[in-house]
Amino acid sequence: MSSPSHDGSAAPDLRLQQLEQWLAGLFGARDFVVTTASADASFRRYFRVSRQGQTWIAMDAPPGKEDMGPYIRVSAMLVDVGVNAPKVLHRDDANGFLLNTDLGSRTYLADLDAGADAERLYRDAIDALVAIQARAGQHAAQLPPYDDALLRREMGLFPEWFCGKHLGLQLSEAELVGIARTFDTLVAEVLQQPRVFVHRDYHSRNLMVTDGVSHDKGGHGANPGILDFQDAVLGPVTYDLVSLLRDSYVQWPIERIHAWIKYFRDTAQRSGVDVGANPAQFQRWFDLMGLQRQLKVLGIFARLYHRDGKSGYLKDLPRTLSYVRQVVKNYSDLEFLATFIEQRIVPAMAKL
Repeated sequence: MSSPSHDGSAAPDLRLQQLEQWLAGLFGARDFVVTTASADASFRRYFRVSRQGQTWIAMDAPPGKEDMGPYIRVSAMLVDVGVNAPKVLHRDDANGFLLNTDLGSRTYLADLDAGADAERLYRDAIDALVAIQARAGQHAAQLPPYDDALLRREMGLFPEWFCGKHLGLQLSEAELVGIARTFDTLVAEVLQQPRVFVHRDYHSRNLMVTDGVSHDKGGHGANPGILDFQDAVLGPVTYDLVSLLRDSYVQWPIERIHAWIKYFRDTAQRSGVDVGANPAQFQRWFDLMGLQRQLKVLGIFARLYHRDGKSGYLKDLPRTLSYVRQVVKNYSDLEFLATFIEQRIVPAMAKL
């Protein structure tokens, strides 16, 4: 990749030029190739750097627009507990550049779509999740709390962006009260759960299928590679498991989900993680945590479309809503939401 634009007509990419100069200083020569790896929803960009048969990932995080601090801190935490997150090898805080180990380019989602062995991939992901929860207690205590205010702020996206902006629903006072009471139920339930290190986006787009070869030997490390962890918090024990098993981008039969929940609970319990008094309690924790997350996600996907012009997430709304419908019918204290979903949300979705 050259620093100027591909067609030569636009202004040069000055940030990329700066990054290449920094890399040349690190390597002592310009004998490397830089290609785009990915960009996320922020101002951060990621580039793959190839040199003499090895690869690394360079992050471009413009100062004043992006804070590299949380990424660097959480990366070090995950590396310390022994899971495969990118290790920061070099950093330039003044200019906003990092050079990290490379976890490859095969996401769980892409491999699953191509027919990969889901059982192996999910057991690997659950084992890594248990390792984080069992070993990262000291690190977790340093993270921001997943508290009452954050839980409510997230769920508030559901009535505002999904019901209002996306579906065009005018909610009555009684409906707003019913939704608020449902939020009270969910927050109270979630805050009862044991607190652990929570990644917050532990799902098929942020888990990489790796080769098992150590980074020192030019490989991508143990499976899975774990990305997008910079928003980690101290929060409920079921949150990341919900992200993984009730993924907005891939859906599994309920029987398979229950089997993986059992595998997680058994493995976590052996590792000393508090998973509740019995499987029934854990299942309720999982379901209501999932409901909180799915209401948030419905709001986020609607906001990404209506505010940010990103339509790609609209296709994932029905899958996300299906998780909500599965859960609410099983709990008497969610009767209001169950009725609201069937009488107001489902008909409105059918008209889109």
